[in-house]
Amino acid sequence: MATYAEMSFPVRAFMKAYPFSRYRSEPVPCARLGKLPNEARVALVTSAGYHTPAQRGFAKITIGDHSFREIPDDVDVSTLIESHNSTSFDHAGVRADQNLALPLDRFRELVGRGVIGQMNRRHFSFMGSIVNPRKLMRETAPEAARLLREDGVDAVLLTPV
Repeated sequence: MATYAEMSFPVRAFMKAYPFSRYRSEPVPCARLGKLPNEARVALVTSAGYHTPAQRGFAKITIGDHSFREIPDDVDVSTLIESHNSTSFDHAGVRADQNLALPLDRFRELVGRGVIGQMNRRHFSFMGSIVNPRKLMRETAPEAARLLREDGVDAVLLTPV
């Protein structure tokens, strides 16, 4: 994680003025895994703003794009397009290896070794840097959670960017 001293002046100014909010949820939206990992169906969720070449990119709007993209499990990770619009982090790492933000290949390896039971048929990508997350929290994130429940997903790995 970068320190303020390592950030450019525009990023430091943005961070100083950013309207950070604290959201509390009761109960905490986490649960114990009720089965062994090698019996579990797992999905991945990222905030890297990834989409497939066939999907439209995320909107580059100041308040952030609250939508999500379904990423099929059989996608070639190297074909994913990162359309994250934040300039607050170095995009070079995720552009060099998309598995850093959506580790599909690594999880496929874990399934192959029997560490994880199976991967879900779809995963989800959101856009990070959403200044006002109310719509995300009330509409799009619950919709993605509903879809994951419908798919019978037991565990989700979130890779925030």
